Amino acid sequence: MSVLQTLQERSNSTCELCAANDDLSQYTIPPSLNENVANDVLVCKTCLDQIEERVDMDPNHWRCLNDSMWNEHVAVQIMAWRMLQRLRNEGWPKDLVDMMYLDDEALALARATGEHEDEANKIIHRDVNGVVLDNGDSVVLIKDLKVKGSSLVAKQGTAVRNIRLDRENDKYIEGKVGAQQIVIITDYVKKL
Repeated sequence: MSVLQTLQERSNSTCELCAANDDLSQYTIPPSLNENVANDVLVCKTCLDQIEERVDMDPNHWRCLNDSMWNEHVAVQIMAWRMLQRLRNEGWPKDLVDMMYLDDEALALARATGEHEDEANKIIHRDVNGVVLDNGDSVVLIKDLKVKGSSLVAKQGTAVRNIRLDRENDKYIEGKVGAQQIVIITDYVKKL
């Protein structure tokens, strides 16, 4: 059974965050790169667009988190925590976050994207042209890069899709070149 089928089965084919039942898709929680049931949630287009910040946040839409934050699946709890953190200035989400319990491992993963930090304290990753990079973006290498610890040379012009940001260093991103997961310095990439 595929990951998507398993997610549909566990959620009764509804969005695991807001319970909508149309335009559903699988979303892998950053910084994870592997699709699996433990790292993925089933979300509707409305939730996905706001999670990926393609549209402005609608605080009233996210009142559904009052229910989904109690979901038995850790991936859903993590996404609920992150969205509540984004909305914490609204007032009511702070109360919900205070009620939530995540074990240490889940809390570390929830904090991995820096949702809980103030905007002034967030690390911002920029490509060679100063364009802001986000998790899931695609970049292209602007010069040949020798990969430490292997004989691989990542060639100039190679596209690296679905990058992940290092939350402790604004110069490092992670991505796959061929079959190998590597760390790339942002000075050598350009956002696609």
